[in-house]
Amino acid sequence: MTLPPRTVERLSKYRRLLDKYKEMEEAHIFSHKLASLLNLTPEQVRRDLMLIGLTGNHRRGYSIKALIERIGNTIDRNEGHHVALVGIGNLGKAVLGFIHKADTKMKVVAAFDTDEKKVNTTIAGVPCFEVVEMDAIIKRDKIRIAILTVPPEAAVSTAELLLTAGIKGILNFTSVHLDVPTDIYMKDYDIITSLEEIGFFIKE
Repeated sequence: MTLPPRTVERLSKYRRLLDKYKEMEEAHIFSHKLASLLNLTPEQVRRDLMLIGLTGNHRRGYSIKALIERIGNTIDRNEGHHVALVGIGNLGKAVLGFIHKADTKMKVVAAFDTDEKKVNTTIAGVPCFEVVEMDAIIKRDKIRIAILTVPPEAAVSTAELLLTAGIKGILNFTSVHLDVPTDIYMKDYDIITSLEEIGFFIKE
């Protein structure tokens, strides 16, 4: 199934929000309630859910368990994904800790850094290796996704190493523009741009 990237992003948010209610028997939710919790419109929610084959009941809304299951079957890979994180500074450690606590099929199985004090240690349950071992470890552990939290000056060279090793998707925290082939899925997370966007929309 092919879905727009923003739809996949919203589906992930729906599931994380609904996850806290999954143990409730016969729990249902209406599109307008789900929309209000995520600052969306009910029409947007209904369109997203229709794309994955779900329609709500006019009297009861959507079954929460059915929503969670269908979203998982749509956006997850059955066996999950192995992920690598490159750059174990403060940001890298925070990202590792966040993922470690999350209920997700994304599993960080290796971290890489150039700092000898971090290499051959375990951080948030993840073994840290030297960058020179990246190619071998990524291929050995069948890692397809990488999180890039290196300093900006190392972003381009590190991305090249990742692509050579067989990485197919990168979550880029470096704020550096990376030119990647069209078959590589790149997602940028730029804190400054996000803050400036917020600043623009709240200025008087």
